[in-house]
Amino acid sequence: MNTFAMKNWEESVVSGTEGAPRVAYAHATLTYSGLIEGESVLDYLLYYAGEGYDGGDTTSPGLERIEGSVDGRKGSFVIKHDTGFDAQGISSAFEIVKGSGTGELAGITGSGTTTGALGEPTMSYTLEYAL
Repeated sequence: MNTFAMKNWEESVVSGTEGAPRVAYAHATLTYSGLIEGESVLDYLLYYAGEGYDGGDTTSPGLERIEGSVDGRKGSFVIKHDTGFDAQGISSAFEIVKGSGTGELAGITGSGTTTGALGEPTMSYTLEYAL
């Protein structure tokens, strides 16, 4: 099974106020297991439609640099997320940023998804890739 877990999440409002439409910045670190083995650093620019954790049927962009291995090949790469979220959970579609692969992952291309419920210790991902 392909899963990831959040090690930490730091978030701050950059425009607007709590309980109202606002934009926030989030910085997180994650650990991956399954097809991807390793850790990542993720930065999001989030939009909240109002009170609570509702993205208002929009998606928020994020960039994530993953360092570790894919199917046993070591290196790093960057993915670009488009993530939707609400109080129940998240779902995203992502693409590997062209030219971002290093080491044995140089030249990697591909895409995938993430899904999960808020409050759960792990979430799932898919990844289809080519080298």
